[in-house]
Amino acid sequence: MTANAGSRPAPDELDPAAGYRSRIGRRLALIGLLSALLLTSFMIDITNGPGNFNLRTVFDTLLDPRSHGVKLEVVVWDYRLPIAVTAVLVGAMLGAAGAEMQTILNNPLAEPFTLGVSSAASFGAALAIVTGMSLIPNVGPLIVTINAFVFALATCALLLFASRLRGAGADTMVLFGIAIFFTFNALLAMMQYAASEDELSRIVFWMMGSLSRASWEKIQLGGVLLFLILPFCMMRGWQLTALRMGEETARSMGVDVGRLRLELLVCISLLAATAVSFVGTVGFVGLVGPHIARMLVGEDQRFFLPLSAIVGALVLSVASIVSKSVTPGVLYPIGIVTALIGVPVFVSLILSTRKEKLG
Repeated sequence: MTANAGSRPAPDELDPAAGYRSRIGRRLALIGLLSALLLTSFMIDITNGPGNFNLRTVFDTLLDPRSHGVKLEVVVWDYRLPIAVTAVLVGAMLGAAGAEMQTILNNPLAEPFTLGVSSAASFGAALAIVTGMSLIPNVGPLIVTINAFVFALATCALLLFASRLRGAGADTMVLFGIAIFFTFNALLAMMQYAASEDELSRIVFWMMGSLSRASWEKIQLGGVLLFLILPFCMMRGWQLTALRMGEETARSMGVDVGRLRLELLVCISLLAATAVSFVGTVGFVGLVGPHIARMLVGEDQRFFLPLSAIVGALVLSVASIVSKSVTPGVLYPIGIVTALIGVPVFVSLILSTRKEKLG
């Protein structure tokens, strides 16, 4: 009798359909919970900053810009709100880009920062700052942003080229990205060496990443891009989930791995290049977001991709709050804060991967 009780099957084994629905419900609940945390962080970010306005006053100003005077309207609508929205938007873009890059390369350490996209964007910005040279003429004050975007996009195009080489696999692309990273870092060092004191300070500030360059025009562009690319990637969710089981397994299930990798690299390129050109070099968001999402919901792309975007947005939103809270009246570069958050997670990822291999 005791032996039979000890070998009693789990409820999920008795009713697989109920177990499946339960897992789906838990994952949806996690997405809802983290979305609520993101909304809370977003509201705190808007209320945080010089002036010490309470939440109700800020909320009234959001609903009616003139309700508390022109001064508060300018503070909320022209300064705080664009920064808070940009933090959420860029964080979501980096989180989604990191998730898809890790998926198609089958490498949990892959993200736009580690594969040279950010260093290429930094070089493009430095080239504009030091020489005034723009790859696209007549862009006016957007010269630094446009140069950063073009160089980041060109780097992603090189990764695309590497993916099309005969016999090229995920390892080839990772090695190619590392080579790009060191190449542009060397070119960036040359630009810094040739820069004047003022130019050097501008380059360093850009490389640290900053939300102070936020604008409604950038938000509109980034928002349209994100809401076009996310559904496109979600439509290929089952193919991406199959790819995580291995290329041979994915091919046996009818997935065109080469085409899928090409399509996703184009999406990743647009997301990463746009995000980096908006705020500068912001590392670890594309690494931390997918890593946390994977621990919570696994590799199922129906939940992994949106949750990676939400966690990335939450990380950058919290970093925005921290950057304004350390020293009252001072907005620290966001890249410094994300690095301080990301490094412990990065180390834990390396250690956990090592334990899995040893085990």
